[in-house]
Amino acid sequence: MNIILLGAPGAGKGTQARVLVDGNGMVQLSTGDMLRAARNSGTEMGRRVAAIMDAGKLVTDEVVIGLIAEQLEADHGDHDGGFIFDGFPRTLAQADALGALLDARGLHLAAVVELRVDDEALVERVTGRFTCGNCGEVYHDITRPTKVEGTCDVCGSHDLKRRADDNADSLRQRLLEYYKKTSPLIGYYHAKGKLRVVDGLQPVATVTKAVDLALQG
Repeated sequence: MNIILLGAPGAGKGTQARVLVDGNGMVQLSTGDMLRAARNSGTEMGRRVAAIMDAGKLVTDEVVIGLIAEQLEADHGDHDGGFIFDGFPRTLAQADALGALLDARGLHLAAVVELRVDDEALVERVTGRFTCGNCGEVYHDITRPTKVEGTCDVCGSHDLKRRADDNADSLRQRLLEYYKKTSPLIGYYHAKGKLRVVDGLQPVATVTKAVDLALQG
């Protein structure tokens, strides 16, 4: 099963992707992770990515699609669980390109799950968020603090971090960009009969159950 996770910054896409990877054997294709890996890979594509990023420019759709194509080729056949596209596509042009890429490889997009959230509640969620720099576990000052202050519950690391842009002003700007560029995808995939909507502000376990039901429907 190949799916796309859609949702505003902080909606919980990364958390639900990790659950699907662990429980269903799926492969998470995060564009941010792929760009960082490519930059350090030493490959021709990696050198292109590094040159673009070092120049302070945005990575083009062509390059991102190229990275995804490489990953699909590398992992296809080794993972029967399918792929999770996290952070891509972000625009209608990227959605068309991804569709063509999947078609060319005989792959099928099963569903697009939108984690829908309320903006003000999302601001409260994100401004209290911090993560473990070692294992990536996500915490929150109010709803999910660490059991021992300053120590990750999962791996015991003390490397707990907050994103510099996890503040109210930065988040509202990121939300504006999301609504301008990415929200048109909701109508695009609804028209294709692929869209499934889940309330992303429920507790994590409840969201997980709702995502499972959405993927079965």
